[in-house]
Amino acid sequence: MEALDLARLQFAVTTSIHWLFVLVTLGLVTSLLYFQTRATLARKEEKRELYFRMTRFWGLMYVINYALGIASGIVMEFQFGTSWAGLSHLVGGVFGAPLALETIIAFVAESTFLALWIFGWHKLPKAVHLGLIYLVAITAYLSAFWVLVANGFMQNPVGYEMTEGPAGRTAVLTDVGAVFANPSTWWAFVHIVGAAMAAGGVVILGTAAWHIFRKTEDAFFLRSFRVGFTFLFVGIGWAFGTGWAQYGFVGEIQPMKSADDAEIGAVNAELAAQYGAGDYRLADGLRGAFDFMAMVGEVGSMVLLLVAPIVIWKLAAKMRWLMPLFIVFVPFPFLAAVAGWVFREVGRQPWAVYGVQTTAEAFGGATVGGMWTSFIGFTAVLGALLITAWWLMLRHGLRGPRVDVWQPDPGTPVDTATNLLIPQGTR
Repeated sequence: MEALDLARLQFAVTTSIHWLFVLVTLGLVTSLLYFQTRATLARKEEKRELYFRMTRFWGLMYVINYALGIASGIVMEFQFGTSWAGLSHLVGGVFGAPLALETIIAFVAESTFLALWIFGWHKLPKAVHLGLIYLVAITAYLSAFWVLVANGFMQNPVGYEMTEGPAGRTAVLTDVGAVFANPSTWWAFVHIVGAAMAAGGVVILGTAAWHIFRKTEDAFFLRSFRVGFTFLFVGIGWAFGTGWAQYGFVGEIQPMKSADDAEIGAVNAELAAQYGAGDYRLADGLRGAFDFMAMVGEVGSMVLLLVAPIVIWKLAAKMRWLMPLFIVFVPFPFLAAVAGWVFREVGRQPWAVYGVQTTAEAFGGATVGGMWTSFIGFTAVLGALLITAWWLMLRHGLRGPRVDVWQPDPGTPVDTATNLLIPQGTR
């Protein structure tokens, strides 16, 4: 295997692993907005306490995923220097700023707000504490947006011009507004919102289905089941709809992605005339990734629509035999999301920046031995992070809310109306 092929494989593997963390992060933080908002606004003490318990339980799952996911992002970004120096040199002046903003938001703003939220239980007023989780969610989605600004430029380069300097040819940013308004960025962003909702929803749904099947914590998990189902149903429909809605635009900027079998030859000839002789056809099997993603959206939507009455009429407790279906479905939104990401990225080959720089030109020239070393090392680290995260999340999910790590010590007084600790001596 050539060094370039190893670099591409390494980036595909590490990006896919990190992408799984991102999906759960965005999906679960959205559900936390719902749980904690309901808890904060609830007037009845019983309902208020139930939703606070749900916030803390699913919140801990979010924290586990976030802590290990942010570490995976650090490992992934090393590759821009180790493997893709040509890309960084040519267009770093354009997409360097969005990636820097993403790093600042993820490592400074989002982490700070999350830490305040974690350690603010029973210490901050309910409204302030609720505001913190909203800030966490906003910064999480902003972080994803800035990454997509950089990626959108690679898919549909706009707002730049090429210049010649002492260091050679480089891209210079000329229109910030065009880069930020890039349709490729915004289509991807709205599509990912749906995919994240589906991912977060299926995690909640699958966990709740397990407990309902085993007849544990019925009140807690029956409500979680309904919330998870709703997020999954809306998320799949949203992702499916926005995916097809952008298909025409994608076909305009990258015509080979939308070409059918009869059109491939003509489209390849057009691209060869525009960019030079070459094979611009999609890689073997790539169309299968697109078909799988579409199948999950279509079949998933139909199945969820068929079982929706179970949720609407609150029949889950009486139909426990159906719960394994929801458990088995858990991996599919994640597999579909990875398939979609692979289609988006691999489908623009042979370009790193479409029409501007080929993948071969973007490669930094590392040796085969060096690439094998980094590929094995990076894959091992990210694989270990993913396995650890999912094992901890699975362990936490299967244990249920019996152990509440954010509750004060037994006997410590808490004002149920404000959710604040009662100072000693004031009871």
